[in-house]
Amino acid sequence: MEHTPVLVAETLELLEGTALRVLLDATVGAGGHACAFLEAKVDGEVIGLDRDAEILDVARERLAPFGERARLHHAAFADLELVLQAEGIERVDAALFDLGVSSLQLETAERGFSFRLSGPLDMRMDRSCGESAVELVNRTPERHLADLIFELGGERSARRVARAIVERRRRRRFSTTDDLARVVREAVRGRSRIDAATRTFQALRMAVNDELGQLERGLEAAAGRLRVDGRLVAISFHSGEDRVVKRFFREERRLEVLTRKPLRPSDSECERNPRARSSRLRAARRLADA
Repeated sequence: MEHTPVLVAETLELLEGTALRVLLDATVGAGGHACAFLEAKVDGEVIGLDRDAEILDVARERLAPFGERARLHHAAFADLELVLQAEGIERVDAALFDLGVSSLQLETAERGFSFRLSGPLDMRMDRSCGESAVELVNRTPERHLADLIFELGGERSARRVARAIVERRRRRRFSTTDDLARVVREAVRGRSRIDAATRTFQALRMAVNDELGQLERGLEAAAGRLRVDGRLVAISFHSGEDRVVKRFFREERRLEVLTRKPLRPSDSECERNPRARSSRLRAARRLADA
């Protein structure tokens, strides 16, 4: 399944009128936004980062026609400074954060992101390091697990879900996505327009990858590397991500907010790409140092 980037036209419009040459794509993913930027800016360059080495291979193939104008690195937000040092770049003209999980990751069963596909309970963006979801689910204390599912997933039945997980793992460890999804669905009562396992899986993925902590560190590093009048753009798919971005833009003295309210995808885009419905775009401009 091909991943379709969201809010591409809106992103490019926010970058118009700036002396834009170097874009730091901090979550390059499958390369959708980077490709659109390079096509629109014939003298532009992209420094792309991603924690996911497997999806980075997809981006490399997609961006290969642009040659050295697209330079990609297997790196997390914490490595942003090191990547720019290696590239010999002091300042970038814009930085883009396209958050969340891609269609390619969701539709690959062995990655363990999807509750609809049977696969190992992994969920790591970078499978070369860190604790996987199977370890998190099988060792986290019930109270901590409930808090995590509620805070990161917004699941109202978080305590019931956590209790069901702990009761089940006493008898047998979890190992697969469909096994966990079955237990979560049985614990969540009532009807919903989304699958009952959605919020719990989202929470576990965000915890495994420390997504909010990574985002805070990434925004801070990117803002420090922006040139004066440079643009910082963030596309989020989750209210927790959006709150982090909104707070950072509001409190960071080096930035001027350009989007009083987040930009949302058009009805036509949502029809073409249903996963765009929850997306929100916020942008800010780098001010001169005081």
